[in-house]
Amino acid sequence: MTSIKATVTALTFALASTTAFAAAHSENPMVGGAEMLVERNIIENAVNSPIHTTLVAAVQAADLVETLQGEGPFTVFAPVNDAFAALPEGTVETLLKPENKAMLQKVLTAHVVAGDWSSADIIAAAQSSADGFYHFEAVSGDALSAQVRGDNVYIYDESGNAALVTVADVDQSNGVIHVVNAVLVPK
Repeated sequence: MTSIKATVTALTFALASTTAFAAAHSENPMVGGAEMLVERNIIENAVNSPIHTTLVAAVQAADLVETLQGEGPFTVFAPVNDAFAALPEGTVETLLKPENKAMLQKVLTAHVVAGDWSSADIIAAAQSSADGFYHFEAVSGDALSAQVRGDNVYIYDESGNAALVTVADVDQSNGVIHVVNAVLVPK
């Protein structure tokens, strides 16, 4: 009888653990205190993130809203407001001017890669490369590189500037967002 009780107890624990695990992993990630819903597209989620208001304003000024609402899939390395604020004074204001739309589009598309690249995919590609970097091309045509250092993933622009991925794998209906702490600047 003790054996049956132990088995029932073990099965109950296993079922409860599995249910708790599934519930914890089915939750939508939080970005800047806002829930990011997998059924929404990149733009629909970005406009709800209080730490991406500068990025959203830039995407609107660059006329890229419709593109990033498209089918994709896209992988977006999304700089937070503080990343834009860290740029030299006047940079964001200059980029947002209508006469600089082409330059703004280039900067923004330097943060977008075709395909749905999870952090596991990026990490595996970087770790299996000969130089420890995964080299890939942004939609802008600029080169990006990913490197794993300890438990962190960094994305580098062509000038060697590094952006730390602070929130990975924010799944969207048309791709994935990885939140980064720096703006990737194309050459």
